Amino acid sequence: MHRRETSKRGDGGGTRRSTATRWHGDPRHAPRSGPGVIRGSGLRLDGQGSGPRVVALGGGHGLAATLTALRRVTDQITAIVGVADDGGSSGRLRAEFGGLPPGDLRMALAALCGDDTWGRTWRQVIQHRFGGDGDLAGHTLGNLLITAMWEETNDAVTGLDWVAALLEAQGRVLPCSVTPVAIVADVRGHDPVEPDVVSVVQGQSAVATTTGDVLGIRLEPAEPEPCPEALAALSVADAIILGPGSWFTSVMPHLLIPAQVAAIRDSSALKLLVLNLDPGSDTETSGASLDDHLYFMQRLVPDLRLDVVVADPANVEHEAALRQTCADMGARLELASVGYPGSDRRGEHDPGRLAVSFGSVLGRWQDEPLWR
Repeated sequence: MHRRETSKRGDGGGTRRSTATRWHGDPRHAPRSGPGVIRGSGLRLDGQGSGPRVVALGGGHGLAATLTALRRVTDQITAIVGVADDGGSSGRLRAEFGGLPPGDLRMALAALCGDDTWGRTWRQVIQHRFGGDGDLAGHTLGNLLITAMWEETNDAVTGLDWVAALLEAQGRVLPCSVTPVAIVADVRGHDPVEPDVVSVVQGQSAVATTTGDVLGIRLEPAEPEPCPEALAALSVADAIILGPGSWFTSVMPHLLIPAQVAAIRDSSALKLLVLNLDPGSDTETSGASLDDHLYFMQRLVPDLRLDVVVADPANVEHEAALRQTCADMGARLELASVGYPGSDRRGEHDPGRLAVSFGSVLGRWQDEPLWR
């Protein structure tokens, strides 16, 4: 099988036809190569832009907020997205076609759409979710589009690059692994009837909704094949941003891919972690503090050093203790109001405020020795 083949099925469930007879484009000349310019956007994907090269890792709404913010800060953005989703439209497509779940990749592409008419229109279109009670019910158009491009190109990265070109996305979206993975967690009290029993909970959807205490997580397979383009982006990054997002199912899984965490650890880039707002409100981290989040990360990757940790002061209960925990990881705590004002969108990061924080941090580090 091709190393990045995204489907185990062909037309009608038989042997898939060669992409040479189905795809009239040449994957070697996908939008990521050649002149490196996305039509109409002026954005380059060949490392020749004017801003810092920023790589953001995560998934779901947290990564989308980071990417939306970064569009206001730099024109060289790479998103590395988790591929463990097994619920909803993504789960159905993953089960049927045997490839990567497209949902979080779609959300990242939507976040990178521009703010002009073209970008706003395509952002809305690829996020469109079909209603009704037929076969399309619950699917998003973007998930279907991405899956179709994977079927046509037979290559996950090439397919994503072509979708990005269609959307005129202001950055590149890559999977963290070229094969789908499953999140497995050891959870105490997963069954409320037996609060002291430790159970093995498998699958992102199940881990995300557990009401028990997550003691540890791992991936299956334990050493998934990393995306070479993602590793390459990390190796030349000026800044690497992790978070925000669901801690056990969107953020920490990126640190369970050995080759990827090694690339992060070995990079000379500024390493920035964005902590969640209202950290104990997610079901999977119910009752956990920001310190608890960092302690878990330390246990998972004790040799990973950070440079900056961004936290909203409204969610910091014990500032001195949090600063010390950050210092133990090599990082400086940066307090910044990055949530939406008011209580209507509690727990959501405001991309505008995040952009101000990112701009401030990146601007200050640019003139210091750490900056490449």
